[in-house]
Amino acid sequence: MIADIANFLEYDIYDLELTGVKSNTELRKLLIGTTNKSVIVIEDIDCSLDLTDRKKKVKKESKEEQNPAKDEKESEESQVTLSGVLNFTDGLWSCCGSERIFIFTTNHVDRLDPALLRSGRMDKHIHLSFCTFPAFKVLSRNYLDVDHHLFDQIEVLMKEGQMTPADVTEQLMKASDDPSTALEKLIQALRQAMEKAAVKNEISRETESVLEDNIVAEESLPVAAISTYFHAAV
Repeated sequence: MIADIANFLEYDIYDLELTGVKSNTELRKLLIGTTNKSVIVIEDIDCSLDLTDRKKKVKKESKEEQNPAKDEKESEESQVTLSGVLNFTDGLWSCCGSERIFIFTTNHVDRLDPALLRSGRMDKHIHLSFCTFPAFKVLSRNYLDVDHHLFDQIEVLMKEGQMTPADVTEQLMKASDDPSTALEKLIQALRQAMEKAAVKNEISRETESVLEDNIVAEESLPVAAISTYFHAAV
């Protein structure tokens, strides 16, 4: 998607690895060094730096104060801060140019600080989820170029079966010269995905039920019994 954006707009792409940047000053220099009409990409930003919610971070810091244990390599690690990243995206220096697009990717958007995600800083949030039926129709047009009677059955199955667009494409490419066979293989794969999802949901319900039963049991146990119970469970 990033490559398509850059190709369509005829922009340059800069892939920035934040863990390789030692300070906010160095981050600013990198920004100044980029050209106008560019796409600046920071992938897996939740893994690059500690940009987690500051409210959650306060609790973590209070625990560290009780048990101070500093890593010997701390001085060698990146000193880029949340403030530095915020200024990088929409601060004074980011305004000294024109037509830059910042793209951050993450698998855990809930871990990031809200200041990084607010409107005006991150104007567009795009969730890349499992394949939907409209997306499947685009893929089938690209790989099979057909409008098939099995589409109705696939639409129903896709509401329950969770498959990524890459998995759907793999099934279509297995028999691209025979659309009926390719679609039948996809239907079979979707049914298998539904079965896996059903098993996973059943395990989740059973786990929740066991936890609820344990909570009820703990309420009726004396303190010594509760301690023994948790030790055995661990």
